[in-house]
Amino acid sequence: MVVTLSHYLAVAAILFTIGVFGIFVNRKNVIIILMSVELILLAVNINFVAFSSYLNDVSGQIMAMFVLTVAAAEAAVGLAILVTFFRNRGDIAVDDASVMKG
Repeated sequence: MVVTLSHYLAVAAILFTIGVFGIFVNRKNVIIILMSVELILLAVNINFVAFSSYLNDVSGQIMAMFVLTVAAAEAAVGLAILVTFFRNRGDIAVDDASVMKG
């Protein structure tokens, strides 16, 4: 069996759908929302690399590296905000996030 472009696009579509459902279904837990955003970014990376390989162009793979960098920074900043929020409030419920408005 040969893995074609449509296989990669199907996997990326499934991951993107799971990420979107994770955001919309679970609005209480911040960690689940961050993981869902990471799934969406992973789906985008799969698309970049798949089309880059299909078109024999390196620009999609370079863009995927930039997306990985942004995802790592987003995870670090998001977890730092989450830890600070937990220290101040004692829980990480999304409903209480409006307290942080300055």
